[in-house]
Parts: sequence; structure tokens; C-alpha cells
Amino acid sequence: MDPWDLTDTGRDLVAAARGFAPEAAKIAAAADEARAPDPSLIPKAAELGLTGMQVPPEHGGAGLAYSARAAVAEALGAVCYGVAMSVINSHNCALRVARFAPAETAERLAGPLARGEIVGCTAMSEPNAGSDFAALATTAARDGDGWRLTGEKAWICNAPLADVAVVFAQTAEPGDAKGVGGFLVETSRPGVRATGPALAGLHAMGLGGFALDGYAAPSDALLLPPGPGFRRAMEDVNGARVHVAAMACGMLRAALDAARAHGAHRRTFGRPLAGHQGWRWVPAQAEADLFAACLSAAEAARRIDAGVDAQFAAASAKLIATEAASRHVPALVHALGSEGLAEGSPLARHLLGARAARLADGSTEMLLERIARLTATPF
Repeated sequence: MDPWDLTDTGRDLVAAARGFAPEAAKIAAAADEARAPDPSLIPKAAELGLTGMQVPPEHGGAGLAYSARAAVAEALGAVCYGVAMSVINSHNCALRVARFAPAETAERLAGPLARGEIVGCTAMSEPNAGSDFAALATTAARDGDGWRLTGEKAWICNAPLADVAVVFAQTAEPGDAKGVGGFLVETSRPGVRATGPALAGLHAMGLGGFALDGYAAPSDALLLPPGPGFRRAMEDVNGARVHVAAMACGMLRAALDAARAHGAHRRTFGRPLAGHQGWRWVPAQAEADLFAACLSAAEAARRIDAGVDAQFAAASAKLIATEAASRHVPALVHALGSEGLAEGSPLARHLLGARAARLADGSTEMLLERIARLTATPF
């Protein structure tokens, strides 16, 4: 089933992402063995156009609609959640720079980001501020025509390799959403120091953090001014929730494919596993839930492309897809028996990826609260 509403170029990019799967799987395995992200991932993905999907053509991208990003996220998620998150996050940094940076800055950085010559990330989360985004403690204080940024960011995808980061910081009093702005930080400049932690696996994601020690941001580094900056960040969260939903669909589809192949050739008590009714019900239930998850993610993507309110659709898609993956991937691994966790099997990465996806861009509990508020559930 292909629920995505794509142009021919979008379909070509999805095909390229699927063709990249064998090489991407090797990169993911190498990253986990080295316990560090593989710097070859972003350049190789860029060769296929995966880091410039929505970036305007004048900055080296394809200028596609959001649905293409979500469909590519699904294809990469089927390989490794960490690979998908790394590629999509660098792409998103390129898109923000192209859309919001002053012309000279966009000309200098958006193209190299889209071409994979440099790596980007977005720094929202902090050690004590994740889903409660307005509670971030990183500050941006006026310093002449520019700004001084101070604070610590954590759980940032691509942090160890990033050359450019879009950093959200508070310019007013703590907790004031209207004071939050987005700033462009170039990590090679003074005032940026790498920190931890990383995940126990999924090292292709390059999860980490960095501290800003009075980082001097020039006036043209303000991408998203306070006020509109917070609203824009929240709008972008809708897109993030949908591409995470798509990644969850990809992980679940990969687990289903592995289980069905195993069930066809593995024999017990004189027949294939798939010949046993009880065994068949496990992938059947997963298939039904995957169908619903894919449709919800595609509908949310269409709403984003149409420019209509996508809050409910995005929250629902992520809830449905990540809960489905979190529930069914372990069951499908179990259905494969020991082969599910054998050396070289991608399903161990999908086990961790399915759990990690429930926390990214709004935890399951935050999504439930968002849906309750949007639907005016009484309490």
C-alpha cells in the first residue's frame, strides 16, 4: 500500500531511498559497532537528493511538498530509525536556513546543507526541558547588534557531527513562550562545547548535546524572532510528528516483511509456521494496525501540504503509528524466534527505535493530552 500523494519526482526520491537501504543498513551497523555516528551517511544520502527534498531549487533542493519528506522518512525508517532521523534532521536544518535566514546567510549555508557538504541539526530539547518547550533555560541576551547565547542542549540528533544548528533560546523571562526565538549557531565558532548523552544504540542518529558558553551570534543569526519563533517551532512540530509516524510505519513494515518470510520457510510439526492459525494472527493484527497508521500519517501530511490546521491529525498519526510499532515489533520479533535477534538482523534496532519514537517530538502522554484538549474532552 502506498498512501502518499507524491509527484513523479517525489516517487523517484522514495525509490532512491529504498534502493539506498542495503548501504544504509551497513552504515547503521557500523555506527552501532563504533558507538558513534558514521560521517559518510549524510553525504551519501545527499547524493540521492534526500537532504534537499523541500529545499527551494535556488538553494540546490528539489522544492517538493512535505509529503515527499514523510514518504522518504518511512522508507529510511524501514532500515533504521537512527538513519532516518539523522537524514531528515539535517534536511530540516537546510530547509529552515533556506526559508528564514537573511539572503547572504542562506546563500552561504543552505546549499551546502542541501548537498550534504555540511551537517545540520535543530536544538530544542534541554536536560530539563523537552515536551514542555516553553520551559527551556537557554538564554539569548542582547549584545550590541547581536546576541549572546548561554545554556545547554541535550538529546539533539546529529549533535556530534553538526556544523550548523538552529538553536531555540529564551530572550525574555523563563516560561514566556513569546520570548522564544530561533538562532543560527555555527559549531566551529568559539563558545560551543560538546556534551552527552547518547542512546544505548541507534548510534547512526548521532544523538548528543552541546553547551553554549556566551556564544556570540551576529544580528543575522536570528532566524525566527521571539513571538513568531515559538509559533513557527510549534507548527514545525506537527511536521516532525508526522515524519516520526512515518518512520514507525517503516519499522513495522520491515518487521512484518521479516516475519512473513520466516513464516513461509520455517517448518514446525510438519508444516510452515504460517500454516498455524495462532502464528498467522500475530502478523495479521500488525498488518491491520499498520494500514490504519499509514493512512493517518498520509492524511496528516496532506493537511500540512494544504496549509490547513494539522495539530489533531499530526498528534493522532504519531500516537497511532508509534503505539502500533511499539506493540507489534516486539511481537513480530518473538514470532521469528531466535532469528529475530540474530547477528545481522535489523529487528533489534527496530525494537529500540519503536520505543524511542514514542518519546520524540511529544511523548505518548503529551499527545494524548493534546488530543484531549483539541477535541474538548471534558474533565
